[in-house]
Amino acid sequence: MTKQSNRAALALALLIALSLAACATQPPPPDFPPPPKRKLDAKTQLETGRTYQ
Repeated sequence: MTKQSNRAALALALLIALSLAACATQPPPPDFPPPPKRKLDAKTQLETGRTYQ
């Protein structure tokens, strides 16, 4: 009976360790800079009056 209780304790410890590992938080994703603004085409610049260099 001692072997069975040792195996049960080991299985329980393994189950607890795996459940803790599954609940561990993951690192946040890296921050990427926003993409640069696109230049407006000539028609849009004429229509809106805005220009971007």
